[in-house]
Amino acid sequence: MQGIWTTERIRAAEDLLLARTPDGELMRRASFGLAAEVAGLLAENTGGVSGRRVVLLVGSGNNGGDALWAGAFLRRRGVAVAAVLLKPEKAHPAGLAALRRSGGRVVSIADSPQWIEKADVVVDGIVGISARGALRPEAAELVARIEAPVVAVDLPSGVDPDTGAVDGPHVTAARTVTFGALKPVHALAPQECGNVVLVEIGLRPWLDEPDLWRLELSDIAAVWPIPGPEDDKYTQGVVGIAAGSATYPGAAVLASGSAVRATAGMVRYAGHAADVVRSRWPEIVATGSVTDAGRVQAWVVGPGIGTGGEGREILRHILGQGVPVCADADATTIIAHTPEVLDARDPDTPLVLTPHAGEYERLMGRRPGPDRVAAAREAAKKYDAVVLLKGHCTVVAAPDGRVAVNTPRGSWLATAGSGDVLTGLIGSLLASGLDPWLAAAAAAQVHSLAGALAAEDVPTSASGLVDAIPAALRLVRAIA
Repeated sequence: MQGIWTTERIRAAEDLLLARTPDGELMRRASFGLAAEVAGLLAENTGGVSGRRVVLLVGSGNNGGDALWAGAFLRRRGVAVAAVLLKPEKAHPAGLAALRRSGGRVVSIADSPQWIEKADVVVDGIVGISARGALRPEAAELVARIEAPVVAVDLPSGVDPDTGAVDGPHVTAARTVTFGALKPVHALAPQECGNVVLVEIGLRPWLDEPDLWRLELSDIAAVWPIPGPEDDKYTQGVVGIAAGSATYPGAAVLASGSAVRATAGMVRYAGHAADVVRSRWPEIVATGSVTDAGRVQAWVVGPGIGTGGEGREILRHILGQGVPVCADADATTIIAHTPEVLDARDPDTPLVLTPHAGEYERLMGRRPGPDRVAAAREAAKKYDAVVLLKGHCTVVAAPDGRVAVNTPRGSWLATAGSGDVLTGLIGSLLASGLDPWLAAAAAAQVHSLAGALAAEDVPTSASGLVDAIPAALRLVRAIA
């Protein structure tokens, strides 16, 4: 798993490392990696490096110093470099001197438009990880003129480093080069960061356990249940699906099919859409009521069951079965409106809640807000459950404080029924006995990968998403 640390902890670790490193060594090390990435982007976009034009937007902090030193390194490769100093009196002295010695230009803000408009690449060194809020008007005006790809130093300026939130003018980067460790912004604001490149500077030994995690494909391959010679349908996991209705069977078909595609050992469906589910997925054992479903090792409940009396009784019955439960959609709304249904749950029985922003508001009485990690943690603690907060970036929080972030592969999952597919994946992994936090995080990753494979750069449907799950799992195992 990739570790992610808050900026407060990054700064503390940097202070420890700086105290043991010769003056200026870390900045030069970081800047050399930054220059290499800028040169690589130049070569990709223009076919060469020498003779190309790079503009540095330089603020007053260390990120501005990184940009200036990188400009000096780029000059050695024949790049024409011009630096725009937003606060000349606070520019990093050593970095500025290095740029001037190398033959780089320093241009005024008034003269900068002609340089920015002709640039092949712009380097964003405006603010660092200590900054908060949108770009100041002067910087925002310069950024608005940019047409070339932007390489951000550590993070795109104007994007919150710990939440990924934006609140006004900001930089959107094609590539973000960060140093030492990943910060929350890199996982939570992929659309602003672009491709994130980590340059090692020796920081990791000075960092403790990460604040957030991001699963890699090798992690998913290690935990996803694959049948062995001694396995049968029960050791693989039997998952029950309580979803849909006779009038609206789609949720039942999608959630059940997702569990089948996820290689659950057996899927039992219970509900009014039994005939439709059975006709689409003949391998599913389908009955009309949860009381007749038979033995299962985990339940998925909620999509399309309604929020009236029948839905409440279904949820109450399932919560009382003593097996892990993934509660989604209507089940989330029922819990929000009639929380006493949770009295049927054994406190030691795992529960996964999967709210989108509106359902979160019902559960917690307010919207998630810009700090979605804190919001998910708060809900997980309140309900003593794993909370998977849906959104462009999915945040998975456990009651013990662990948080995983799934950085999406595009926006292909913004389609009706996509959430039903995700619940089927989670239920399948819960039935296999996997830790609920890990099950939700792994399911979110495979869900995202399946969406990208199904879409192939054009919008897809939830049915296409279900059909792409085997391909996603093959890719997981092949890459891992």
